[in-house]
Amino acid sequence: MWSFETAAIRSGYSSVAGVDEAGRGPLAGPVVSAAVILGSEPSEEASAPAYLTEINDSKKLTPRKRERLYVEIRRHAAAVGVGIVDAGEIDRINILQAAIRAMVIAVEALDPAPDYLLIDGNLPIPVELPQAPIVKGDARSISIAAASIIAKVTRDRLMAEYHRQYPQYGFSRHKGYPTRAHRQAVKDYGPCPIHRRTFKGVREYVE
Repeated sequence: MWSFETAAIRSGYSSVAGVDEAGRGPLAGPVVSAAVILGSEPSEEASAPAYLTEINDSKKLTPRKRERLYVEIRRHAAAVGVGIVDAGEIDRINILQAAIRAMVIAVEALDPAPDYLLIDGNLPIPVELPQAPIVKGDARSISIAAASIIAKVTRDRLMAEYHRQYPQYGFSRHKGYPTRAHRQAVKDYGPCPIHRRTFKGVREYVE
């Protein structure tokens, strides 16, 4: 999981950030990106903090484990940045551009700033930094995996807040993804302010 970070550091970079997003597929809510600088791989002489050995693609972790690792990453990482783009902006510029914009916001929020980026996916992002897109990077790079955890937990917490505002849609259960129950709720109640009105499953019910 450290191979991409180690290769970048051996090439002369000193501050490598992993970048990932959560929330491209839902019918409602924002897309959230995160950028994380973990630092260098622990040396053989120094035992790695336990939480580092547990970091993995957020989709492979239980919600409880994601929450715990979120706290550890926030506490120990050299820097964490988050970018959020809401449903209205997603409808205006499309979900791909919104996800990229959220990634840029997350990278620009890092303090200290990185000098190299590892991006989940196959596209670079428009920032003036050397970078490497990595397909399935959240399962191959520890920094991207850490970013995936931050992005996922941040978005899930936002959707829990939206559930309190719009309980009829069940956002706390499906987080805005197009489950059968969510589609039925949109049909029964119509879209709410956080629904993505250009998405199939919502646009049919926009007045």
